[in-house]
Amino acid sequence: MDIEELFNLAIEALKGNIARTLLTMLGVIIGIASVIAIISLGQGSTQSVVDQVNSFGVNVLTVSPGRVQRMGGGGSTVDTLTMEDGEAVSKLSNVEAVSGEMSRSKTLTVDGESTSASVKGVEASYVEIKSLDFDAGIFFSEGQVGSNSKVAVLGDTVVEDLFGEEAEFYAVGETVRIDGKTFKIMGVISDSGEVLVPISTAENVLFGQDYLNSLSVQIENGDLMSQTEEEIESLLLKRHDIEDVNEADFSLRSSEAMLETVNEMTGTLVTMLSGIAAISLLVGGIGIMNIMLVTVTERTKEIGLLKAIGAKRQDILTQFLIEAVVLTLVGGIIGLVLGMGLAYLGSMLMGVPFVVSASSVFLAVGVSMGVGVLFGWYPANKASRLSPIDALRYE
Repeated sequence: MDIEELFNLAIEALKGNIARTLLTMLGVIIGIASVIAIISLGQGSTQSVVDQVNSFGVNVLTVSPGRVQRMGGGGSTVDTLTMEDGEAVSKLSNVEAVSGEMSRSKTLTVDGESTSASVKGVEASYVEIKSLDFDAGIFFSEGQVGSNSKVAVLGDTVVEDLFGEEAEFYAVGETVRIDGKTFKIMGVISDSGEVLVPISTAENVLFGQDYLNSLSVQIENGDLMSQTEEEIESLLLKRHDIEDVNEADFSLRSSEAMLETVNEMTGTLVTMLSGIAAISLLVGGIGIMNIMLVTVTERTKEIGLLKAIGAKRQDILTQFLIEAVVLTLVGGIIGLVLGMGLAYLGSMLMGVPFVVSASSVFLAVGVSMGVGVLFGWYPANKASRLSPIDALRYE
């Protein structure tokens, strides 16, 4: 018997009892759907966090005020970082740009429309450090920072709240009142809900504070990130008259370190959840083996008849293996589609990117076929070993 004939016999056998076939596939469908949905949501969540980390900029170190929590150390202050610290850091050899940052939540008003947003005072170098994308307009200059200019760059969501949808272009040049003070809008940045103003204006006009909430440092050579981080730590310890690093009143973190942490955490979580979902595949495979064993018993006379008319042991083995593989492969494809649908719905509800990698698709198909071969072999082998005389006499 050729492979095409065996394939047709296998398909006819499966079509002969649709309800049993669907119930047999159910375990594989649930297992594959679970694995695909979990991997997709895990990758989407990772991508979302990576995008947020990348928004900190490339090769960027962030210095935050407050004591580093090391060796059980406690306590925290928020006024330990100053503009002078930023100026000192900017003079280090591998430092390309530095921007001090201070922020508070403020109320913005335009023609009776108002909204609350995070207003951040930054330096002119901030636009390069963070690689800001503009929908319209430009960023403020160093001269405007030095002269306490009342200018602002608004995030697109803030513009939409104040001016309405698709207002990015005509909002530039208009004025907005921040905490009752009038500012001219210079630009609109993409995918942002912040308001950026010159740090001198934030310090002297809006906030009345002389300390920083953070310090962004762009590194010239990323290969020397660790070395530069040590140099910054040493410099700030010296400036703050601190001898013991465990008593440091500041903390440093890099975008690369944050990405590594995120990847480790999400990778571990996805692996654990995928392992749990894989149990469904195991249960589904055992279910297929049980049903195939029952099928062998029910079709004993059919097997005897096939052998009596010349079918070889290999033919019987191949036919039953084809049935098992078709069951799991079709179940895997249905599970793949269902899993992608669940992943898409989950990504919409969670607000993360919808990601389905080619590797997860190949994994679903490969695992499906593997389950079919693995759990279909024993029933198929049992069927192929039946004696034609005993099979024909079976009641």
